[in-house]
Amino acid sequence: MNEQTAVNNYFQTEAKLKNEEINKKAQAEFDAFVEVLKNNGVNVIVESDDILMDTPDSIFPNNWVSFHDDGNVAIYPMFAENRRKERREEVFMRLESEGFKIENIIDYTSAEDEGLYLEGTGSLVLDRENKIAYCALSPRADEDLFIEFCEDFDYFPLLFKANQTVNGERLPIYHTNVMMCIGTKLAVICLDCIDDKKERKQVLQHLKNADKTIVNISEIQMNQFAGNMLQLKGANNADLLVMSKAAHTSLTKAQIELIEQHCKIVSSSLETIETCGGGSARCMMAEVFLPRID
Repeated sequence: MNEQTAVNNYFQTEAKLKNEEINKKAQAEFDAFVEVLKNNGVNVIVESDDILMDTPDSIFPNNWVSFHDDGNVAIYPMFAENRRKERREEVFMRLESEGFKIENIIDYTSAEDEGLYLEGTGSLVLDRENKIAYCALSPRADEDLFIEFCEDFDYFPLLFKANQTVNGERLPIYHTNVMMCIGTKLAVICLDCIDDKKERKQVLQHLKNADKTIVNISEIQMNQFAGNMLQLKGANNADLLVMSKAAHTSLTKAQIELIEQHCKIVSSSLETIETCGGGSARCMMAEVFLPRID
C-alpha cells in the first residue's frame, strides 16, 4: 500500500499480509490480467518497472501519461511525490520501437511546484469521439489545469464535484475514473456521487446528447470498482468492456444485458491490487491512441 496516496484514496485498505506476500499476489493478478487481454485479441505492451525506483503505484500508468491520435502525449503533475518517479522516458522509446509515432510532448508537471495536480485519465474521463472531457474536482484534479488541458487538446470541459461516503461523511472521490467510464456507445456512471442536482443533470444531459446508453451504478457497486472500466478493441475489431471480477460480480443482470448490447464483458480477478492499491482494471491501462509510423 502506498501511504502517500492513502490520505485521499478511500478505496485503499490495509491487507493483513506481509508486503512480500502482497507483491506476489499482485504480480500473479497482473500477469493473469495481461493473459486475459491477450486471449481476447488486445495488443498489450508491458513495460517492466525499475525496482530501485520505489514506485509502488507504477502498476497504474494512466495517471502520469495520456496518448492521443494526433501524435501528442501529455505528462501530468502527480499528488504523491513517490508517484512522480513513474514518469519514464524509456516508455516513449519502447512505444516508438513498437511502431508508434510521437509528435509532441505537452508537459504539465511544473504545476507540482505550486501544489497543483491533474492525474491523467484518472482525473480526466475523455469522450474522445465527441471531444468532451469530464472531471470531478478533488485534491488531485485542479480546475485551472483541467481547463488548460482542454484548451491544449481541444476538448469541451465538463467540471463537477463527486463525493463518496466515508465514515458517514461525504468526501471528494480521488479520481473521476472510479465513478464513471465512457465507451463509444456506453456510459457507466454512479450518478449518486454527484450530490449537486444541477451538476448531475448537466452531466446526464451531455451523455444523452452524445447518444450514450447510460448504465447507472450504485455507490455500493462503485466501491466494487464497477465505474473503473475501459472499452478496448479486441480480435476482429470487437468492442470489449474490460473490468475486474469484483466489478463484474457486482453488476445486476439488467446492467449486464445493457452492456452486452454494445460490448463483450472481459473481467479478471484483481482483488489484491484493488485492496492495497485502491485502483482497478481501468487504472492499470494507459491506452495508446498514437498513430502508427508509416
